[in-house]
Parts: sequence; structure tokens; C-alpha cells
Amino acid sequence: MKYILMIATFFFLTCAVQGQTAEQIIDKAEKLIKGKTSVGTFTMRVTTPDYTRTVKMKAWNDGTDKALIETLSPRKEKGNKMLKIDNQLWSYLKNTEMTMKLPASMMLQSWNGSDLTNDDLVRESELTEDYSLKKLADETVDGQLCYKIELLPKPNAPVVWGRLYYCVRKSDNLPWKTQFFDEKGKLHRSMLYRDIKKMSGRTIPTKWVIVNEKKKNRKTEFIYNDVKFDVKIPDRIFSFRELEK
Repeated sequence: MKYILMIATFFFLTCAVQGQTAEQIIDKAEKLIKGKTSVGTFTMRVTTPDYTRTVKMKAWNDGTDKALIETLSPRKEKGNKMLKIDNQLWSYLKNTEMTMKLPASMMLQSWNGSDLTNDDLVRESELTEDYSLKKLADETVDGQLCYKIELLPKPNAPVVWGRLYYCVRKSDNLPWKTQFFDEKGKLHRSMLYRDIKKMSGRTIPTKWVIVNEKKKNRKTEFIYNDVKFDVKIPDRIFSFRELEK
């Protein structure tokens, strides 16, 4: 009887996992790597055919609505900050002690020399709210068996992409690769989630690599140095006083 119950339990758990919806898979993957809030330091490394640029930063995040990012190095950029509140961005330059709200004309410019734009920061979205999700056939991606989810923007959703493919490892439900396509179906960038390690009590990809599919041999890496999730962040952090401190 005991063995029959064990087999039945295993069968039930297997079916439950296999029966996850696309929304459940994406929601779980996003929560594993982001948390409700986070505070941490990271290194950004931009690689192009002509140069490599390395910047260290500290970031405070409250969901997708609020963020403060401070540059720690190189020395000439130390103290520069960027504040995000909802869909607005402000930049503070330490050397000139000047704060500027970024106008619409600057939103498509590169953020800090990376393969992200200022608009990417503003329009960071809740995937399950802004996209319609569809689970496709499982696929082996870069050596890992993954759930493959297709995301199409909902009508009037404030997003810029025409389609996303989000691949999640079946072994642990962690993100593994995301591809971003424009409205004409052209691939613009790929996001790779690598160097899986334990930080702040949870297992996460500690290196996020953005591969620029439009410009050859160009990529941006974001590498966690340390991070804490679901911590209390004082409201004053997301203020102009803190921005200009």
C-alpha cells in the first residue's frame, strides 16, 4: 500500500508540474529573480568591437515603479544618479550638480552606454499584465530543456516589442533566455541568464547578458556583486533629495 501511495504521489506531482500554465511559469520565474523589492550592487560591462567599458553601480528597486541607481565607479562618474518614478526619469550629474528630467527626445538613447535605452528603464513591464502568453512545445536551449513561452502585446499595452520568446529552465523554473522582436518580426536583442548562484537565500542567475542582435560583436553584461530581496526601503530613497544628496 505504501508503494502505491508513493507512486500515486509522484504521478500527481509530475502532472501538477507539467500542467503549469504559461502565466504561472512566467510569474514564478519573474518572482524568483526580482522579488518585491531589492537592494544590491552590480557591475555593468559593455563590450563593442572598439572598446570595453566597465561601470559599478548600486541600485534600489521597488517593484517596476520606482528605482534609484547610483554610479560607484569609475571615479570620474562616481556620484552620478538616476531616479525612476513610474514612467519618468531624472538624471543627476555630480560634477555639475545638475538634475535633469529626461525629455521624450532622449528616451531612445543608450542608457549609460549600454545596450539598453532610457525607454527600456521606463517601460519595464509586468509581463503577465501587458502580454498575452502562450506555452509552446518544450525546447532545448543552449543545452537546457526549457519551457518556451510566446508573449504578444495586449491591445494598448505600453510596450515597444512586437513579440517575445521567454525560455524557462524546467529543472528549477529559472529564466534562461529571452528574445525580443519588433513589430515586423525582426530580432533586436537576446537576454541570457547565466552563472546560477545562491544570493540572499535564493538561487538566481547572477549574470544577465544582453546580446545586441542588430550590431555585431556588441553586448552588455550585468553582474551581481551582492543583492538582498524583499527588504524594507525607506520612501526617502526615491526622492529628489536623495537623488541630489
